[in-house]
Parts: sequence; C-alpha cells; structure tokens
Amino acid sequence: MIVVDEPKYKMAIYEAKKEVHVQIIGFIKDDLVEGYLNHLDKTSGMVQKKNYRLVVDATHQSPLPSKVAAGLGDTFMFYASLGFNDIAIVSSKSKISAVQIRNALETVNFPGRLVNHVSETTSR
Repeated sequence: MIVVDEPKYKMAIYEAKKEVHVQIIGFIKDDLVEGYLNHLDKTSGMVQKKNYRLVVDATHQSPLPSKVAAGLGDTFMFYASLGFNDIAIVSSKSKISAVQIRNALETVNFPGRLVNHVSETTSR
C-alpha cells in the first residue's frame, strides 16, 4: 500500500512482509526535508515498528553535494532511532552515491545493514 507519493520520495507499507519501504529519488533538498521527515513519522506511526523492517531504498539516489553527504551518517542514525525491528539500506546504482552511503555508514555505529538490491532485504 503506497502511503506517500512525492516526486523525490515514496513511502509504502507492505503488511504481508512486515516492511515499511522508503524510496529516495535523486536527493532530498533542504526545502523538502521537513515534509520528508513528517511523512516518515506519519508512515512509521501506522505500524507496530518493533514488528517491522524499515527498508530505505537508495537505488535511485543521486550523488549528494559535499555538505549534504557529510550529514548522511546522522540521517542513518535517525532511521535507527525510529524503533524498527530491522533496518536495511539499499545501495545506490550510482557508484559515487554508493561510496557516499558506505563512507557515511563507516562514521556511525549503525545497527542496520547495507544491501545491494531490494530483494536482499528479507535475507538475514
């Protein structure tokens, strides 16, 4: 069930798989961050988070400007603070963006995992 359908991000709840999916398209500019966070809060509030996996699909994420990439680790830790049972970050098809994601994850104690494809999110 698609809950949010915005040009730069989409959010969906898959009850059968017990997953909340967030898909990032391009990158979310500063003026969209507040709306994104509000939608994420509302969407995650629709499920029992302790029973669900959060899947952040960055497959179509664009390379980020340096100042934005510097805060990416904080974003991942924000996802971790939401209380989901498991968190999977799907790496970007863009080599630059994938490196930015990997580098950001190395700077924080992220409890989730990085996968290469959405199909890998359920394997644990």
